[in-house]
Formats: sequence, C-alpha cells, structure tokens
Amino acid sequence: MGVLEDKANARLFYKYLSKVYDRINPFIWNEEMRDEALEWLAIDEGDRVLDVGCGTGFATEGLLRYTDDVHGLDQSRHQMEKAFEKFGSRDRVRFYRGDAERLPFADDSFDVVWSSGSIEYWPNPVAALAEFRRVVKPGHRVLVVGPDYPNNSVFQRLADAIMLFYDEREAQRMFEEAGFVDIEHHIQQAYPGSPRAITTIARAPDE
Repeated sequence: MGVLEDKANARLFYKYLSKVYDRINPFIWNEEMRDEALEWLAIDEGDRVLDVGCGTGFATEGLLRYTDDVHGLDQSRHQMEKAFEKFGSRDRVRFYRGDAERLPFADDSFDVVWSSGSIEYWPNPVAALAEFRRVVKPGHRVLVVGPDYPNNSVFQRLADAIMLFYDEREAQRMFEEAGFVDIEHHIQQAYPGSPRAITTIARAPDE
C-alpha cells in the first residue's frame, strides 16, 4: 500500500495541496479530458449525480453543465473549503464530508456516480466501488478516473510506494469484483509525455 493510501496521510497531503491544486491539476487532468469523459457518460438533464472525491470542485463544474442536481463528497476539509468558495456550501451543490468506502447515502440514491482523482487514495478500492454500486440505481452508470500504471519499471516502483496505480486488467478485476457489468476503459492524457489517466465507465446490474 502506498503512503497516500493511508487516509490520515492523504488528509494531511491535501491540507497543503489544496492551496495550489487548481494550478497544478491541469497538467495531469485538464478540462479537455474532463469534458471528453462527460460526453462518454452522457448525463441526462435532471439526473441526480454524486461526485465522490470532489476536491476543489473541478469535475463538479463540468457536471453542473448537464444537471442542477449535483452532490459532492470528500474527506478533505481543506479541499472542500476551496469548493465552498466556488459554489457556496449550500447553493448550487450540496456537499458532504465523508469516506468513499462508507458512503452516507441510501441504496439506489443516484442516477450517476462520478469520481475523478480519488481512487488512488482508497485503501480498499473494491469496497468503495461496491459502495458506488449500492448507491447508484440499478441499470445506471458510474465513471471512475485514476492513474494508469506506468510502463517504466523505475516509475512503477515509485508509483507503488506513493499510491494506487493500476492498468486496464486490474481495473477490470476491481469493477467485476464490485459487481459491475458492461465495463469499458479509456486511456486519457493531457499531452504527450504527461501522466496517463485510466477512465472506466461501468453499469450497475438491472434488478
């Protein structure tokens, strides 16, 4: 387990990263990548959407183009404070402080679950994905963006020491184990040579 898969370490990390996150993030996960992923997900107007690991609200901004019913959850108070500055704590988005592995919502609460830049910090990603399946309505879809596993062996050792990196095969295993079907994977990249993201879209089984 990487050092940032420890929740206390991750919270401390984001206490400081939150100050510069919106300036650093576009080098790894930019608007073009986000918007492409949103097109794949095809959110309908009026869908109730949960943004898990919403951070400062970068993905939330994109989600609000499709629906006004967006809910954001994050474990980092400092990241959420930045999101409050953008949206207000109770205005356009309803925010919750919570854990991806123990979502504070009833079964079948959402039409869509989105999560970008969060899975790499989860100690038990399959448990969190099972929570996604629990709170999304049967037959509806989730989208998760995480860091693609590097090809270089040196970078692989470094990646493993920091947080969760995974390839398409591992993503398939995790989503299947969590009970999803119709799983598809896309590799995204801000520019040649930058870190790659693996974006997975999957559907909860019909009842």
